[in-house]
Amino acid sequence: MPGPRRAPRALAATAALLLPLTACGAGGDSRTGAEGGKEAKGGEGFPYTVTNCGVKTTFEQAPERAVTMNQHVTEVMLALGLEDRMAGTAFLDDKILPEYRAAYDRIEVVADEYPSYEKLIATSPDFVYGGYASAFDKGSGRERAALAEDGITTRLNVEGCTDGPVGVKELRKELREVARTFGVPERAEKLIAEQEKQLAATAERLKGAEKLAVFVFDSGDSSAFTAGGHGIGNDLITRAGGRNVFADLDKSFGDVSWEKVVERKPEVVVIYDYGGTPVAAKKKQLLNDPALKDVPAIKNERFAVLPLSSAVLGPRVPDAVDELADQLHPDRAAK
Repeated sequence: MPGPRRAPRALAATAALLLPLTACGAGGDSRTGAEGGKEAKGGEGFPYTVTNCGVKTTFEQAPERAVTMNQHVTEVMLALGLEDRMAGTAFLDDKILPEYRAAYDRIEVVADEYPSYEKLIATSPDFVYGGYASAFDKGSGRERAALAEDGITTRLNVEGCTDGPVGVKELRKELREVARTFGVPERAEKLIAEQEKQLAATAERLKGAEKLAVFVFDSGDSSAFTAGGHGIGNDLITRAGGRNVFADLDKSFGDVSWEKVVERKPEVVVIYDYGGTPVAAKKKQLLNDPALKDVPAIKNERFAVLPLSSAVLGPRVPDAVDELADQLHPDRAAK
């Protein structure tokens, strides 16, 4: 680590350690009980030990100053009602859901994309929560091991490290472990119950529906960047009454040749909406490519659209399944 960074790292470590001690000593913190922090608000006790993406962490008490990096983990925190534990947030792909907007607006935006090490440390975090592995980029000084040296605990969304397909089971794990980390496990259980009810209702209305062949177009020119079989996007497609034509790609996302797209004859193209390239431009690219003219989805102009933030592991999953199901099977749309 470069020399100039050692001083702020040491200061940050001191701040991160003092903040929770100050909170404990105040005597008025409703998150600690008579056993000096052994009992957390919500009935779950500390210390709590969890292994996340290969990193084992013991929490003596709930974090007080969390910084989230990437929209879907920001929305995990907000869905669990943890905005009062957030010192900062960063990197939106699109608009925050309306139901979270008021809470989000009260949180400091540390950076439009990933913050520098210095900006991150300036928030005096005791917990950093990343949505993608890139949130903990070693070259930027934000790697998990280095933050741990500063006394800052971390978490990576499990979609970023799960070896194998990711689905609703992993979403439950993510919600439960985050809620448990903050001493509010009952909030995760309530949210999961609501999500399960919604997913079951969607499955019921899609009973007997034909599984349409779906190709996800995220981006790409010389090749297509698409959703593989190991991300939550694949599970979304299946639950929405589709069949991902690249489910055999053993990644969450990956590049495939346009020749493969032609060979697999998708009936619908699902476009992921984010960033600087509008959906209309992506459609135009596909429709104007002569190599794709005989692909059923292109020939029939069958497109569906999902925000990228709905196609990653976060609280939007049940709504995303509904939204995609309505586009794939409009005759079975929820009334």
